[in-house]
Formats: sequence, C-alpha cells, structure tokens
Amino acid sequence: MADRRLQVFYTVAKVLSFTKAAETLHMTQPAVTFQVKQLEEFFNTRLFDRTHNKISLTDAGKIVYDYAEKILDHYEKMNSEVRELTGEVTGSLLIGASTTIAEYLLPSLLGAFKKQFEEVNIRLQVGNTDAIVAMVENNMIDLGVVEAPVYNKNLEVEVCRLDEMVLIVPVGHPLSNRDKISVEDIRKYHYISREEGSGSRSVIDSYIREQGLSYSDLNVVMELGSPEAVKMAVESDVGVAIVSRTTITKELKLATLKAIPLDPPLDRPFSHVRQKHKFRHRAVGELLDFAVDYCKEKAVEQGFKLPSEADMEKYTSKAQQSDNR
Repeated sequence: MADRRLQVFYTVAKVLSFTKAAETLHMTQPAVTFQVKQLEEFFNTRLFDRTHNKISLTDAGKIVYDYAEKILDHYEKMNSEVRELTGEVTGSLLIGASTTIAEYLLPSLLGAFKKQFEEVNIRLQVGNTDAIVAMVENNMIDLGVVEAPVYNKNLEVEVCRLDEMVLIVPVGHPLSNRDKISVEDIRKYHYISREEGSGSRSVIDSYIREQGLSYSDLNVVMELGSPEAVKMAVESDVGVAIVSRTTITKELKLATLKAIPLDPPLDRPFSHVRQKHKFRHRAVGELLDFAVDYCKEKAVEQGFKLPSEADMEKYTSKAQQSDNR
C-alpha cells in the first residue's frame, strides 16, 4: 500500500547511494533510478544533487525525506495494529547477519520459524559485523544478528549465547597434541586471519591486546573473508587460525582439523541487535522471541555457554563506557 516511489527514495536518501539502495531493495539500479525520477517529476523538482559520483539531498529532498520517514513509520504502525487485531502474523522481514551466524546458525533457525509462521516472508542480508550494525542503525534492516560486542548507545543489544574461540591446526601439526595454547605460542607459526571488520577479527584483536601483544606481532601470511576459506587454508597447512567452535563441527567429526582451547579462554557473544526506539511490528517481535528461545535451546543441546548475569553485566558495562567516551 505504501507508495513504492517513496520507499525507494527513502532508502536511497538513507544510504546516499543508488547502488547500495538497489542491493538493499533487491532491485536493479535502473529500476531504483526510475522510481526516484518518477517522484522528482511528481514534485517537479530535483530531490538529489549528483556531483562527482556522489549524491546529496537538495532542500526539497530533505523535506521529502523527513515526511517520508514519518509516513512510512505510520504505515508500519497501521499495518501492525490491524494485523494484531485480526490475529495475523504476516509481512516481510529483512534480517542482517554476520558471516558465521548466517552460514552456521540462521538456516535452521529461519527454517523452524517459517514452519510456524508461514505467512511471513524473510530476506537475509549477509555482511561482516560492522556492516550489519550500520544497516540496523540506518534503518535498512529490521533485526541484526552479530558475533561481536556492539558498543552503540542507539541500539538495543541482547546476548543470546556465548561462543568459544579456539585455535585450529591440521592433523599432525606440531601443536596438535597440546591441551591449550597461548598467543605467545601462536606467534611462532604462520597465522591466517579474517578480514578487518569481521566480528571474529575484532574479538581476536581485542583478546591479543589483553595479552600484551598486538595483531602485528602475529606472523600473518593471509587474510580471508569467510570461515570456510580460513578452514580450507588451515587444512592445506598454510598456517593456523583462531575460529569459532561453531564453525568446525563437521571438521572435528571427520578429524580433518584439531581444535585447541586458548589460554586464557576466549568467549564472544552472539547477539540480536535492533534500534531502541523504532516501532516494531508483530512479525519482528515474534521472530525476536522465537530467535532468543531457539538460540538458547540449541546452545544447551550443543554444549555452548549461556550468558550469566556476570557476562551480561560485563558487556553492558563495556557498552556504557563506550557511550561515555
């Protein structure tokens, strides 16, 4: 029901990029450009200034943007209240997830949710933690699920479980019989890292600094953009790597990799992230409740740690410290 031209314009204005808006809306860039042009023709004025491959809102564009935000928000509230009155849980949800969660946790969760709520359509955006948090903050997705602490005062963060990070080595590697391993020991070997901006990389970098070292102290021979690529490189004996235990269930069963706990241990939170003050229609609420319960149930089944009150306080206090800086 909401004017499609207004939705497309609002998305472009939010990210200030026709290309990014097209990706978010699952449209072609020419289609996005056409919708914006239609709106400009309706108002008989330009809504964007286009210079040197960059765009910015004109004065008219700023007025339309402010009203579009209110109109689309009211539309969501109207739709949700009517659906709630009739008992329906329908609509479309746009979820963002960091790579590890998207590949190893969400498929089963979303499959189970879809069986219970058949009328809800779900779309998934995959990116590193920084990208997903930015999408939530910019109102481009309804819910983010990420694998690193989020220190953002504008967002509501709920930790659903803790994930253990371990060192992986090929079978037969000199370290394969160790019961635990320190960062100082890891420095002696070729190291394979995730790309900058990934949740895993962020957590590991912080952990290394806590041990009195830095990322540059490692003998990094390769930076890769996915857990699968990292595992394949380790299996090929290119180097060793620190990864989520969640990602190596199959390899441990097949005995193609060996996992060694870190000393001291390293846990990281898997968290749901959403805007604090954004109106939340019923489908989002149902998905969030379902995801929290499902995440905790699976954590218990698979032997992962649930966050204690002390864990929650630790992450909350860090976020508050970040807000006060």
